[in-house]
Amino acid sequence: MTPSEGARAGTGRELEMLDSLLALGGLVLLRDSVEWEGRSLLKALVKKSALCGEQVHILGCEVSEEEFREGFDSDINNRLVYHDFFRDPLNWSKTEEAFPGGPLGALRAMCKRTDPVPVTIALDSLSWLLLRLPCTTLCQALHAVSHQDSCPGDSSSVGKVSVLGLLHEELHGPGPVGALSSLAQTEVTLGGTMGQALAHILCRRPRQRPTDQTQWFSILPDFSLDLQEGPSVESQPYSDPHIPPVDPTTHLTFNLHLSKKEREARDSLILPFQFSSEKQQALLQPRPGQATSHIFYEPDAYDDLDQEDPDDDLDI
Repeated sequence: MTPSEGARAGTGRELEMLDSLLALGGLVLLRDSVEWEGRSLLKALVKKSALCGEQVHILGCEVSEEEFREGFDSDINNRLVYHDFFRDPLNWSKTEEAFPGGPLGALRAMCKRTDPVPVTIALDSLSWLLLRLPCTTLCQALHAVSHQDSCPGDSSSVGKVSVLGLLHEELHGPGPVGALSSLAQTEVTLGGTMGQALAHILCRRPRQRPTDQTQWFSILPDFSLDLQEGPSVESQPYSDPHIPPVDPTTHLTFNLHLSKKEREARDSLILPFQFSSEKQQALLQPRPGQATSHIFYEPDAYDDLDQEDPDDDLDI
């Protein structure tokens, strides 16, 4: 394979991974950590959406606009609509271009769009919003934005909406992280070893079982993906790598296994409701010296002894 053919093959595999992250639309949750940052992958997805001709809105809360745009060429930067909430998140300067209500107001305003062009909304970051907004309020806004193209009864042709949310999960407890995870159609958990980044990609497709894919990658200075060779597991049942497996046999009040002595004692035990042949003979045969019993019956005046008409006493 020539270098140009290898480059084309690498580019094809890179587009396949990026397409798999953006294909489902909805919320794409990028879960990073201190060791493995996720902003570079967020910018790679933003670049892919911009090159596809989608409207790309950036809600920048955590870093400045200059820092976020750094590394993009002029063509990509011209296609980005940047909403700067880093310098003045509460709009104290009262600028006209700022959304009333800050980032949450911007999300709610995008719910009212009727444009058929696909839209990608990048949230940098969800952690910044979670630390300043109630979790339920943020989840409701994300659900409204990411599902506006699939509202039942809506005859307007609204383009596909993808919401890219960067989450620093070490800053939050299991409750907010679990709530955002349940909203996500695609979930990417970043990890790695020995300097090589690893992405665990979980895709939730409607009426299908979730699939889990593992991909080794690196991000180039121009925010292109360089996929690395490594163990790749596809179409596996979902298993959260952050939730340790639970042994169901721990903390039980009984034993699941019997020793040899306990098994012999169980087999030799005769239960009270089980009648053995010896027990039946003992109950049926009278014992020596045991008194026999008799039943004496004296008819009443109202007893009907007529066998031909046993219902005579009913006065029918």
